Amino acid sequence: MNVSERQAPELRVQRWIGADGEKIAPLKLSDLGAGPKILFAFQDWCGGCHSHGFPTLQALHAVLSDQGVGFAVIQTVFEGAHENTFERLRPNQVEYALPVAFGHDEPPAGSTHPTFMQDYRTRGTPWFTVIDAGGRIILSDFRLDVGRLVKALEQG
Repeated sequence: MNVSERQAPELRVQRWIGADGEKIAPLKLSDLGAGPKILFAFQDWCGGCHSHGFPTLQALHAVLSDQGVGFAVIQTVFEGAHENTFERLRPNQVEYALPVAFGHDEPPAGSTHPTFMQDYRTRGTPWFTVIDAGGRIILSDFRLDVGRLVKALEQG
C-alpha cells in the first residue's frame, strides 16, 4: 500500500457529471464533504477497472456513503482517448449503480498525463486515493483491502 501522508491537491478536472448524469461545474474536494474522501480513477477500456476496481468501489460506497465519506470517480485519459470518452461516464455510472460525480480528465495542452495523474502521482488504473478528514492522502494505490480500510476509517 502506497501511503504518502501529504496534503491532497485541489482537483483540476474540468468536465463532470453529477449523480443524475447531468453535467455539473468542476468538482472541488470540499464538494465531497468535510469527512474522508475516496477518489477512484479508471479508464473505460481497462479490464481491471471493471473486474476489480468498480466492484471494490461499490463495496466501499455501500458501507461508507452514509457515514460521511465522500466519493468521486475520475476517468483519467492517458491513452485511448478515442474510447475513453466523456460520453462513457454515464454508462459506467449506471452500470455500477454509483450515485456519485464522475469526471473526465484529459491531459492539458502540452502534457501526456491528465491533471489527476500529475497532481496525485498515480501510475495507472484502477487507482484508489483515500483522503482523511484533515485533507491528507492516506492511501494511493492500485488495490485496497475494503475491510481494512473500513475499519481504519471507522476508528478515525
